[in-house]
Amino acid sequence: MGREFAGHHAVDHSRNEYAYKLDGRTVTVNGPENYFSIFKRGVYGVYHSISEAHLHRYLAEFDFRYNNRSKLGVEDTERSAKAIKGVEGKRLTYNQPLV
Repeated sequence: MGREFAGHHAVDHSRNEYAYKLDGRTVTVNGPENYFSIFKRGVYGVYHSISEAHLHRYLAEFDFRYNNRSKLGVEDTERSAKAIKGVEGKRLTYNQPLV
């Protein structure tokens, strides 16, 4: 693993570990578990299955949803405006246009 994972920490649920203090911070796995729970529900409930070739697109959508959720103070109107602003200047095509 590279430097991007230098700060990686883990808890061991089999030893009844769920959180611990590190340098005055609480380390948990609640954030990643919550994100992937929402992602799995979305895949099963909306898409039913996904293609590995397009996984990055599904993850980008759920990143947007997770980072713009009500719990963070972003409500429907603001979330819609952000989504529309995100498509400005982009062509909505599946295939790349011929040059």
